Amino acid sequence: MQIVYETMYILRPDLTDEQVEQATAKYENLLREHGADNFEIQNRGKRRLAYEINRQRDGIYIQMNYTGPGNMIAIMERSMRLSEEVIRYLTIKQEVKEAQQAQATIPAA
Repeated sequence: MQIVYETMYILRPDLTDEQVEQATAKYENLLREHGADNFEIQNRGKRRLAYEINRQRDGIYIQMNYTGPGNMIAIMERSMRLSEEVIRYLTIKQEVKEAQQAQATIPAA
C-alpha cells in the first residue's frame, strides 16, 4: 500500500516570487532528505483569506502532493511552525491501494 500526502500551506503575502520559490524548495528538499518522492507542487497564487491571521488578510497558497514515510511529516511541520514566512499549514494523508491504482489505469471497454 502506498501512502500519498497532500500539504497545503499559506505564505505571507509580502514575499517576493524569489522568496516563495526558496520556501517551496526548502520544504521539498527537507522532505526529500527524509525519503519523500513523487512530488507535485502547485503555486495557487495570492488569495484573500477567509479570516485575518496574524494581521494578514491575504496569503500565497502552495499545494504539495508527495509519497513517503509518515515520520517526515512531523519534521516538516515543525520547520513550518518555526518559520516566519508560513502563516498556516495542513497535511492530509490519503491511502491508495495498489489494486485501485491498477483499476484506475485500465480503460473501460
